[in-house]
Amino acid sequence: MRLGKVVKSNSHCDYIVQLDDKLSVSHPPDAHIFGFGSFVKLEEPNGEHWAVGIIYNTQLVNPMFLSNGPRLSSDSDPFFTPDLIDDTRTLLGIVLVGQLEQTNSQAFGIQGIPRAVVPVNTSAWLMDDTEIYQFHTNAQQQPQFGYYSHLLRCGGSFATDLMLNILNYLIDQRLFATADERALNVIRKELSWKNTVGVIR
Repeated sequence: MRLGKVVKSNSHCDYIVQLDDKLSVSHPPDAHIFGFGSFVKLEEPNGEHWAVGIIYNTQLVNPMFLSNGPRLSSDSDPFFTPDLIDDTRTLLGIVLVGQLEQTNSQAFGIQGIPRAVVPVNTSAWLMDDTEIYQFHTNAQQQPQFGYYSHLLRCGGSFATDLMLNILNYLIDQRLFATADERALNVIRKELSWKNTVGVIR
């Protein structure tokens, strides 16, 4: 499922994606299938892959809000019926956490800050469970979770909640073996405890 396209960046690993709407595509993405903590891949329709990211923020842009320009009266006028265009936009903040590597026999993740600069207008696609699992395995098909500290630094003001959201997803989906799942549970409990103690202090 395509979500939209890259329109700008705030840093090398912080990108802004403009969500597709009914004016740009015939079937825009349903707001219920993605959200805070969703994994996305930035790649071209021809399969050229750039990076894997996570939605960490959402902004609604409405140019008409607090506009000082002229307004149309509510009275109907049979001689003047302008065709107004809804110019609102939804922007998704994406923090990059790595990339997917595809070989002839398997796909695996390379986690960390991607080296490449993602071009403007690159398509953003929602990742499915299989792709998310592949991203969390290395070339030897062993589980990996190497973007933990990076995401806590670059995930915005909701970084802790974002990480807890991702840990909950990985554990609930049972993507890993029992021993690895226990390790994720330990990380989740420790992070949740730190988050609670930080609020109390």
